[in-house]
Amino acid sequence: MASMVEYKGLKAGYRCGYCDSEEGKASCGMWAHSMTVQDYQDLIDRGWRRSGKYVYKPVMNQTCCPQYTIRCRPLQFQPSKSHKKVLKKMLKFLAKGEISKGNCEDEPMEPTVEDAVSSDFGLINKLDIHCDLKTLNDDLKKSLESEEKKKAKREESNEITHSQDMEEKLGSGEPSCSVKVHTAPQPGRGADLSKPPCRKAKEIRKERKRLKLMQQNPAGEREGFQAQCQPSSLLPPKTKSNEPKSLEDLIFESLPENASHKLEVRVVRSSPPSSQFKATFQESYQVYKRYQMVVHRDPPDKPTVSQFTRFLCSSPLETENSPNGPDCGYGSFHQQYWLDGKIIAVGVIDILPYCVSSVYLYYDPDYSFLSLGVYSALREIAFTRQLHEKTPQLSYYYMGFYIHSCPKMKYKGQYRPSDLLCPETYVWVPIEQCLPSLEKSKYCRFNQDPEAVDEGRSKEPDRLQVFYKKAIMPYGVYKQQQRDPSEAAAVLQYARLVGQACSERMLLFRN
Repeated sequence: MASMVEYKGLKAGYRCGYCDSEEGKASCGMWAHSMTVQDYQDLIDRGWRRSGKYVYKPVMNQTCCPQYTIRCRPLQFQPSKSHKKVLKKMLKFLAKGEISKGNCEDEPMEPTVEDAVSSDFGLINKLDIHCDLKTLNDDLKKSLESEEKKKAKREESNEITHSQDMEEKLGSGEPSCSVKVHTAPQPGRGADLSKPPCRKAKEIRKERKRLKLMQQNPAGEREGFQAQCQPSSLLPPKTKSNEPKSLEDLIFESLPENASHKLEVRVVRSSPPSSQFKATFQESYQVYKRYQMVVHRDPPDKPTVSQFTRFLCSSPLETENSPNGPDCGYGSFHQQYWLDGKIIAVGVIDILPYCVSSVYLYYDPDYSFLSLGVYSALREIAFTRQLHEKTPQLSYYYMGFYIHSCPKMKYKGQYRPSDLLCPETYVWVPIEQCLPSLEKSKYCRFNQDPEAVDEGRSKEPDRLQVFYKKAIMPYGVYKQQQRDPSEAAAVLQYARLVGQACSERMLLFRN
């Protein structure tokens, strides 16, 4: 089934929830009656985002707080020190019921120096390996030179002692066998005892081989060196390399049988609603209501059932199942966190062809001490990795918008490695390369190639598909029936924002 959208155009001069500007926000939007997961995947890769069935795109060079699409690369993700603290806090609570004291803010603090270092552990390990190899080579050479000097001294000492013994024996008249008395070598004749003795070719070959093996296998150079210098019976047993724990190791660490609490995460389809979703709807809504009232200070009459349904349950995404896709299929879901038989948090997510897209999170404020915002993000990253095992192309975790000018939204940049979407060419750029520019200006073009353009731009607008008077037609036919210049401007603006591919697949409803 094709996507069906109704373009609403530009909306500017309305209140911004990030900086509290009364007239600073600007965006373009459309109502999605239905949408395929592939179309939505392509749209979010062009800076669009959905809220319920309304799909919008900020006008980046006009809005007061530019919102850059951000994605994390879960396959390379390593939890930072602050992330590990949150996971350990959850494990302690589940195992012993311990409630950590101190900061219970849901959003993580700005990254510390330790966090930055731990995220680059791979590079640090490589540097350590090269340093160890150089040190080991130097130590080996010094050791060999020292042994040669000692050997030379011992031989020289033995020769002198032996010579003295012979002299004593000869002087005392004792009989002796044929005795060779060493005299100082003449230049050009024989070995010079003042220098180390010549080494056998076999020993030299062994040393060269040992050095070559060490260079080929730098990670195990210490073990290799010890193995060749010590008898096998004296070697200590090999221990497992000190690798950092994976995200899954930290999340799914085994709990004692008498654990104080039990946490279960369930993924239920929200649109169309599954039987599990319907059965837990009221309980989930009550958690949402409390969250909005306590965390966002909404009045009791604002978070209604209809608002909850429209905002977090309704979705334009069509259900799709593929033999090579996730077992749960593609579409919109609620990831429910059950603690001891009750819902304490819900993560609203979309599962798309190339990513898991985070929509929203709400939780019971009584459990804010567990930092559920951070914990749920880490669980969603782990969930993406799990889906990737069966569906290799599904390998990204989209976190919504990154707003550098809003301190509350900068925490998303801590889940690394991550990329920001260039608002002009729609290519992904590592966030580290974007931050210096964002420090200077709210709005930035991240693509440094001045010649680069939007490769997916609308090049043939006449091929755009229009649904008009219950008929599907290309825009080239539709425009011949129109006389209003503003209609042409609106359609061409829509085509420019959604790109050529989506404009040819999606049906633009016009009346």
